[in-house]
Amino acid sequence: MLYRKIGTQKESLELSVITFGAWAAGGWMWGGTERKEAVEAIQKSFDAGVTSIDTAPIYGQGLSEEIVGEAIAGIPRDKVQILTKFGMRWDLQKGDFGMHSKNNEGQDIDIYKYAGKESIIKECEDSLRRLKTDYIDLYQIHWPESTTPIQETMEAVAQLIQQGKVRFAGVCNYNVEQLTEASKYVDIVSNQVPYSMLKRDIEAETVPYCLETNKGILAYSPMERGLLTGKIKPGHAFEENDHRANLPFFQEQNLLKINEFLDSIRPIAEEKKASLGQLVLRWTIEQPGITIALAGARNAQQAVQNAAAMDINLSTEEIQGLNAQLSDLLARL
Repeated sequence: MLYRKIGTQKESLELSVITFGAWAAGGWMWGGTERKEAVEAIQKSFDAGVTSIDTAPIYGQGLSEEIVGEAIAGIPRDKVQILTKFGMRWDLQKGDFGMHSKNNEGQDIDIYKYAGKESIIKECEDSLRRLKTDYIDLYQIHWPESTTPIQETMEAVAQLIQQGKVRFAGVCNYNVEQLTEASKYVDIVSNQVPYSMLKRDIEAETVPYCLETNKGILAYSPMERGLLTGKIKPGHAFEENDHRANLPFFQEQNLLKINEFLDSIRPIAEEKKASLGQLVLRWTIEQPGITIALAGARNAQQAVQNAAAMDINLSTEEIQGLNAQLSDLLARL
């Protein structure tokens, strides 16, 4: 496993370049979860060198954080990095309306984006309780929201850092303007954003800014919600409540084009005795400005496979060749 640091020379946080993404572990929007398998996936991932875990209260409305807390109970706390978030409430109608959804019991819930100070303080306490820990390594606002000044939000996080409940502050889904504003009130060490072979828009502004200001980029959905593993073929039947069924990349005409591309790069993976997913993960963390890649797993086998992506190497020529093929694909999607 490789490890990279975010933060300053004086104080930094070292993360495994493959970080366990625990959204699917919470079941919500993924058609349910099997708790025992999720716990084992995290533990086997750690055994394979993945020391960093990214979760959020909204994932299963607390369930993902509880599963993470259970999974790391026997691991020395300073050997694992917990990344969690705040700013999405399913139990409070305040802030920006986010979406209608259903919880894991099939009940209707309304989700709001809200990052007022009193809400952040409460959310932090709730997360600490569910995670069974007394501090969070990286605390990230989940989405921007328009009803609370960024100053109020970030000063609340700065207060939590002063109190020792949080070590580092990060953001998710922020643009350059929002990053610049947030950095006035607390040291923002990272931005967690969607990035994959199919979704590269952050390369225009976010990547250059983060490189210039020494901020880490945590790439989420690097395998585009499982699509780039090559296991989702045209005609795939999604489970009920699986959010992917309605996403553009998963529509039939795009599935055909994407699977053609994956078939064309499969020989590279086979030559390296790797899966497509491992090839994709390795490509991701080799891109300029990308610090780590978040990879989810529903079971231990998937988790170990994700970690093993760091056992393969890609040459500069191979990366350039993949990028050329990607440019052609993206022009056709």
